[in-house]
Amino acid sequence: MSAYIIANVKITDPTRYAEYVKLTPASVAPFGGRFIARGGRAENLEGATEANRLVILEFDSYERAKDWYESEGYRVTKALRQSASVSSLILVDGVKG
Repeated sequence: MSAYIIANVKITDPTRYAEYVKLTPASVAPFGGRFIARGGRAENLEGATEANRLVILEFDSYERAKDWYESEGYRVTKALRQSASVSSLILVDGVKG
């Protein structure tokens, strides 16, 4: 069953974040991850959560998504994101069928 990482990212350093954007695909590919949404237009339709830069990644399984997030290949890239933004990431299972 597919799983998704949903990120809501408030960019604080656009120059450093642009570097992160360039590096991320190479860390995602070995885990079979695919970008479903990556920035673009977004608006908050309900609730108090502010819609910033939204990213949705799809993986073949929950385990593969966690493997990517915890991987050595993403460690340095993740630190770059964390230094250039304030982010909230959620991992969720997809639906069967």
